[in-house]
Amino acid sequence: MPANMKTIVTLFLLLFTVPSAMAKQLYSKAYGNPKDKPVIFLHGGPGGNATLFEASTAAQLAGSGFYVIVYDRRGEGRSADPAATFTYQEAFKDLNSIYHQYGLRQAALIGHSFGGLVATLYTQQYPDKVSKLVLAGALFSQQETYDEIQRVVKSKARHNSDTATLLRLTEVAAMDHQSAAYRKGCYDLAGKAGLFDMPQPTEASRTLRQAYEAGPFFKQNIRNSNAPIMFFKNEILRNIDTKPLLKEIKQKGVPLYAVYGKQDGIFSIRQLSDMKEIVGPDAFCLIDNCSHYLFVDQQKNFLRYIKRWLQ
Repeated sequence: MPANMKTIVTLFLLLFTVPSAMAKQLYSKAYGNPKDKPVIFLHGGPGGNATLFEASTAAQLAGSGFYVIVYDRRGEGRSADPAATFTYQEAFKDLNSIYHQYGLRQAALIGHSFGGLVATLYTQQYPDKVSKLVLAGALFSQQETYDEIQRVVKSKARHNSDTATLLRLTEVAAMDHQSAAYRKGCYDLAGKAGLFDMPQPTEASRTLRQAYEAGPFFKQNIRNSNAPIMFFKNEILRNIDTKPLLKEIKQKGVPLYAVYGKQDGIFSIRQLSDMKEIVGPDAFCLIDNCSHYLFVDQQKNFLRYIKRWLQ
């Protein structure tokens, strides 16, 4: 075989084996019939995983006539990789490898929390590969979220005369807003103040959580605490507002939808109003008695909207 022909064959093999090799390094699983409409779930983070959605909701959604794919991003959860760089471009490569692995030309994306940022930026770069974009409790204007967390926590701390929390708020506010420490400080405050908690847990939500904690997926709930640090070290888009990008995506013809918990304490009324204006009133919903983990807090209502939008 001539040398130039060998080069062409080598490049051809690399082109078709690299995505597959990347996919093998990622944890992923598909639920449902491959002939049904494909849906890919993008979990929160950096440093999170898809175990809670997979344990509680993936099969439920697939049972409604969708081909549901879950995966953990590189270096996060069950996709261990000490060489992961935790950048958006790396996340895009991994998502492209999922498309390749499952033979998808197009898919609907459901982006939860930080996964909403990944899904939005991916859609902006690859609009032809996204049939629909659903933002579920998704981050979009990060600094506004940090400001809202601090506002709510401060109000609660003043009401409770909690001087320790007020001191910590002052320390966090003085940090570099582009740093991992600032992000962690804000979310730690939010967690301690219960901003991620469902206001009034229902029997259904308690059952889902108990089943998750007693089942095999909870044992796989691996979280890489170093991921946010590496993300802020390697990624230049650290504290962003994707509202302009969402408007561009909509103009490109990709249908947008957004569902949020009415009591999700990390989003302000103004933020949710902005999101509703961007996606449109028929493509936006607030679920009552619901916080950040919509698919567990109010699974029935969450699935009702998702199925309506994705049909």
